[in-house]
Amino acid sequence: MRALPALSFLTQLAAAAPAPAASALVQDPLGSPMWQFHRRRLFGEAPVVFDGGVKVRFPMIAEDQHVFPVEVDARALAGVTRMIVLADLDPIPYPLDYRPLHAEPFVATRIKLDQRTPVRGAALAADGTWHLSGGWVDAAGGGCSAPPASRVKGDWAQHLGEMRGIRRPAGAGATRLRIAIRHPMDTGLVDGIPAYNLETLTVTDTKGVSLADLGIAGSVSEDPAFTLIVGAPASEALTVTARDSNGLVFRGTLAADPGATGGGQGS
Repeated sequence: MRALPALSFLTQLAAAAPAPAASALVQDPLGSPMWQFHRRRLFGEAPVVFDGGVKVRFPMIAEDQHVFPVEVDARALAGVTRMIVLADLDPIPYPLDYRPLHAEPFVATRIKLDQRTPVRGAALAADGTWHLSGGWVDAAGGGCSAPPASRVKGDWAQHLGEMRGIRRPAGAGATRLRIAIRHPMDTGLVDGIPAYNLETLTVTDTKGVSLADLGIAGSVSEDPAFTLIVGAPASEALTVTARDSNGLVFRGTLAADPGATGGGQGS
């Protein structure tokens, strides 16, 4: 299964989802002025609960609004099929749309923040209920509207698509992956620099079975990094394939040796 690009998928979802009845509106414990808009756009009439089923971990103050770490852990829930990272007040509010196909419902990455905003994690459980958690983050402006460092240096094209990865055992038949890819992740909000970002990333096993699919938006940080826990033993090699908004494909292999790393090349 191939993940749709995050923004494209959510645009289609917004067009298809009817507005919920007033009685179905769920009050936001964070008091976000954008909550009802995002609830309608993302979840339609599906049940939504704010509870501890999803653990969202991040610093309460963004020391660097260009590289803000977020971890979403929904392993307390049964049968999670989809996870979303949401920054309510950002101009690109949905940085990550994750489908843990044969993976644990856990994802960590780094995002850009353009102002003080709620940051949330959402997980769709087997019963069709969305579980949410999160909190407010204090952040200075400019996370999405400043050029990436590689654009300033001018060396981004020389390193585009380079991959680094590491894997570690994570229990019986599971592997914890840390994957990093060189990419400017341009938001399109900087004068003279059009939007250009990774849109999808897929992890597959030696049989070509997709273990994890990510839909990625431009508000993920430059040179994005992702931590996942996939259902594959340490004895099995894994392939990471990413595609960006210009149609370039980058591919790398994580060797069976738990301590090995893999490299990627654009095609």
